[in-house]
Amino acid sequence: MATWKNLDTLSSYKKLQELKNHVNIVEAMSGENGAKRVAEYSVPMAGGQAFNFAAKEVDDAVLEALAELAKEHELIDKYKELLNGAVINTGEKRLVLHQLARKQQLDPVVVDGVDKGEFYLSQHKKAADFANKVHAGEITNAAGEPFTTVVQIGIGGSDLGPRALYIALENWARTNGTLKMEAKFISNVDPDDASAILAATDLAHSLFIVVSKSGTTLETLTNEAFVKDALTKAGLDPSKHMLAVTSETSPLAKSADYLEAIFMDDYIGGRYSSSSAVGGVVLSLAFGPEVYAQILEGAAEEDALALNEDIMANPDLLDALIGVYEVNVQGYNTTAVLPYSQALSRFPAHLQQCDMESNGKSVNRFSEPVSYSTGPIIFGEPGTNGQHSFYQLLHQGTNIVPIQFIGYKDSQIGNDVVIEGSTSQKKLCANVVAQIMAFACGKDDENLNKKFDGGRPSSIIVGDQLTPKSLGALLAHFENKIMFQGFVWNLNSFDQEGVQLGKVLAKRVLAHDTDGALKAYSDLFEI
Repeated sequence: MATWKNLDTLSSYKKLQELKNHVNIVEAMSGENGAKRVAEYSVPMAGGQAFNFAAKEVDDAVLEALAELAKEHELIDKYKELLNGAVINTGEKRLVLHQLARKQQLDPVVVDGVDKGEFYLSQHKKAADFANKVHAGEITNAAGEPFTTVVQIGIGGSDLGPRALYIALENWARTNGTLKMEAKFISNVDPDDASAILAATDLAHSLFIVVSKSGTTLETLTNEAFVKDALTKAGLDPSKHMLAVTSETSPLAKSADYLEAIFMDDYIGGRYSSSSAVGGVVLSLAFGPEVYAQILEGAAEEDALALNEDIMANPDLLDALIGVYEVNVQGYNTTAVLPYSQALSRFPAHLQQCDMESNGKSVNRFSEPVSYSTGPIIFGEPGTNGQHSFYQLLHQGTNIVPIQFIGYKDSQIGNDVVIEGSTSQKKLCANVVAQIMAFACGKDDENLNKKFDGGRPSSIIVGDQLTPKSLGALLAHFENKIMFQGFVWNLNSFDQEGVQLGKVLAKRVLAHDTDGALKAYSDLFEI
């Protein structure tokens, strides 16, 4: 079994620290040196994509030290243990099986006599069968009319990942004739959220998915009640319009309030649950089960790459290690995720949760304080919008923020227009290329207001087109990157105690069990 140690106890980490500021990006990316790096510093990913890290502050010496760190820290062995069913989530004493839900396993994982791989497969099939019956008109509303819209009711991982994936493929599905149903999402307990969605939705032809593992999530059950009230007022039977995605032991599992219940379990955390029924039901209804299967296929192929011991053939591990170098050696504690793809407009929001909820920890997996920085702050918006927003700070601010670009050669729509000698997609690609070089090399000027120092590190994931398979690989790449970084920092990346305290206090406020400042703040809102 692999040994779990703090990062600062490793001899390879001490060697890595000696390489601080080892690479000058301005020099490395200028002239023929830069052209050579772009060609050589690229690692293939699944889904026809590649991770290019030429504009990062690394060279062969840094890469060698990172490879030594990966070996000394037994990172691949830890990944294999996770896949084989080790209790990696030490805080909740649980297995971590989201990769298994997309068929990546080394040996069968059996818990309490249940083959978990077969369990996840059975729930994917159950979701596919339900979706196919809806699409074929075998499941209809009370009037025998087809359902045309699906609305997911969930919060956190039950919303952010599935919503990001739906938005990412909506235009692709329209173009390719696979958009079966429009999908919408209700997440915020703010009544303005549910009200706005319902007001713009044909309730009589809509299905609603209630997603809650425990069946007790406050925000989700509140929004479910809001929806049921709207359906009842519209003269509709809510039980003929709703299904549940929940655990087999939750109060929703065998309720007559739902057309169907499709199950998840404790071994897939919310922020990793797009590969489970949480993402599978809504995306299968929206795009068809075949498209959802392609997402899982791309993710599974990326998971397989993550097993490679050679970091130069393992894009997920390499991305993770470079990120550790930036956080713990270079001292950069923020990362910007900038997709040059409008389809990925909500992907940075998903990664905010996935990364910051996983590795936003100050104690190790044994509940002992760590003395080094851990997970970075994640933010981002799609290009080129971000260029006209926060790029000013990225270019000339006092803080250096590493950047993760994502871009595709071709658009999803297939009917682009030539304007002033180039298509919109070519203009988009030209902008991301320009930004990489502007951040890396900057521009000298006697007027300091117009001077760009450069030396701002970035990487880019490049692909031909954003498709279901490439999207699945992209999702798995970042999930695996987060996993490996958690291993490096000796964290439990799969619980989230930091979100619990607020929930407890909110219940006290609603029960009027308050005093001191908590009561005073409650009084401000007349609760």
